[in-house]
Amino acid sequence: MEFEEKPEGSGSRVDENQLDLGEKHQANRKPGASGKAKLSARQQANAKCDLPRKSLNRYTWQEIQRHNQKTDQWLVINRKIYDVTGWADRHPGGRQVLKHYAGEDATDVFRAMHPDPDIVRLYLKSLLIGELAPEEPNQERNKNSRLVEDFQELRRTLETLNMFNANLGFFFLHLAQILILEALAWVIMWHFGSGWLITIFISFLLTVAQAQGLFLQHDMGHLSIFKKSKWNRLMHKFVMGHLKGLSAKWWNNRHFQHHVKTNIYPKDPDIDTGPFFVIGDLQPVEYGKNRIKFFDYEKQHLIFCLVSPFVTPVYFNLGSILEMCPRRHWEDIAWAISFYIRYFITFGPFYGIFGTMVLIYLVKILESPWIAYVTQMSHISMKISKEENRDWFSSQVLATCNVEHSFFNDWFTGHVNFQIEHHLFPTMPRHNFHKVAPLVKSLCAKHGLPYVKKPMLKAFGDILRALKKYGALWKEAYCTHPEI
Repeated sequence: MEFEEKPEGSGSRVDENQLDLGEKHQANRKPGASGKAKLSARQQANAKCDLPRKSLNRYTWQEIQRHNQKTDQWLVINRKIYDVTGWADRHPGGRQVLKHYAGEDATDVFRAMHPDPDIVRLYLKSLLIGELAPEEPNQERNKNSRLVEDFQELRRTLETLNMFNANLGFFFLHLAQILILEALAWVIMWHFGSGWLITIFISFLLTVAQAQGLFLQHDMGHLSIFKKSKWNRLMHKFVMGHLKGLSAKWWNNRHFQHHVKTNIYPKDPDIDTGPFFVIGDLQPVEYGKNRIKFFDYEKQHLIFCLVSPFVTPVYFNLGSILEMCPRRHWEDIAWAISFYIRYFITFGPFYGIFGTMVLIYLVKILESPWIAYVTQMSHISMKISKEENRDWFSSQVLATCNVEHSFFNDWFTGHVNFQIEHHLFPTMPRHNFHKVAPLVKSLCAKHGLPYVKKPMLKAFGDILRALKKYGALWKEAYCTHPEI
């Protein structure tokens, strides 16, 4: 969940830059008469959290769990209770992620999704309505408190080791790779012309640039590169909009839901794929019992192979347009238009308008299977269930798996071959995943949780094997519940 920007106070909307203005204001404040040194924003946040609050209502978990509706949303962060109902539509990470955690403890997910939660807590004050009663545990009673404490200790250790500090040189080289590939494609065409062989060759160069651009925008969307959120957001719009022609808001609103409720049906949009695919152990049976048959789901593993080239040019583009245009996200629209203008200026003199559009969508079709297999290899064969209100660590480990670490695998997948570490620590720079993996694996072993790691080809094959298995479940339910 994202409280990073646009917090609401006293019923008014706060500008995106207000956090940074607040930091500047604190930095420019002069020492008081006592001569004490000025406090940082982080210190002030901690101080405010420690101040005693008078007449702060106290609630039990049973009372909190009743406030889990769209029009009544409470959540708990570090034993403090916040009513986010009226602010949900202004939430930069989308209103759905707050709804998904309404009535629950959100301490670990809040910490996971925000690079500097101490700053954010300054803006949570207006939403604070109470705290847990002293006799209540820190988390809901069904959760393993020892595991939660061990995970929180692991996070503190990783923060001490500076595992959340990005190597800007790494990401600069990654961006340079994308820009060089696109420039090289134009230079080759300018020098050798636009024949069929040249067109095919530059299409592959542009495909690599597009796929790597998607991985880079993923880092920026998670605020994992720059210390200032505004720079991450600006660069995210540049890469997602100008380099890829898609909406940054659409990606964030969808992707954050996937992160906070991974493989939870129907809260995770990545697995809520009906009526096109039936996924998991529950959805196929539900479809079968209700005699839902848009096509023969028993063959959906074959359908996946056929439709994977169209995920990016059709599904991604359509979803992006439906997010931008009806909601009037003018900034995202402008960035996306700049992508097409750039392509027409670069390749229009060689192909014309129609030929350039063909080139754009040829590249997207080539990119699409790459992205489809990489994004699905770590989740679709793992645990998929309805809401079980598990602790953060367990829910992410059970719903994700890793692919073996190598230079090629890391590059080819944008380091999402370390999905377990990425899901536990979404704001961690990807170049540190392999360093923290042994510690995560050790914690899994301590608490008897599986830490699944596969070769890449096996992970790709497991996508099709899982889809075939889910299709068989649908077939069995469909045949054993004849139409009345």
